[in-house]
Amino acid sequence: MTARDAGNRRGEILEAAARHFAHGGFDAASMRDIAHDAGMLAGSIYYHFRSKDELIAAVYAVGVEQVVAAVETALEGKRDPWARVEAAAVAHLEALLAKSPFPAVLIVDLTRLSPALRRRLVGLRDRYERRFAELMAALPLPSGADRGLLRLQLLGSLNWTPTWYRPGGAKPAEIARSFVRALRRG
Repeated sequence: MTARDAGNRRGEILEAAARHFAHGGFDAASMRDIAHDAGMLAGSIYYHFRSKDELIAAVYAVGVEQVVAAVETALEGKRDPWARVEAAAVAHLEALLAKSPFPAVLIVDLTRLSPALRRRLVGLRDRYERRFAELMAALPLPSGADRGLLRLQLLGSLNWTPTWYRPGGAKPAEIARSFVRALRRG
């Protein structure tokens, strides 16, 4: 699903907001700038979203939805536990580095948001990360391996990649596979 599926200005606002949030964070994006990029008057944005927090939550939800869809598609037909983790990692990183700004919003710093909004977004993220927890639970790891920390290590590596990644170097799939190989070797 894309943000434009709604067929109205709401989708345009979501896309403009996602671009602003992904590139400058939540604080740097003003409702006025988002409205301008969506081609509307600043006050008109409030017809679609009561507040900036509501807009942030809506953009974040679309980002989670896009990454979940990419991961679920990548997992289809995969049975081997390591192949499943690798497919999920590749899909996750490719989504983060794709043209859509929505997945990139998932790695924006949440610490400066209100506690209520932060809890809401962390809840969305946690539901997605449970998929990775399930994948990690199926891995044949040595007894005593901390699957939770290994999951966080993998997701942390994937989520940090956009800060240093440059097109023309290693492809996202190669990077993600390398992270999974390192995890597998211990």
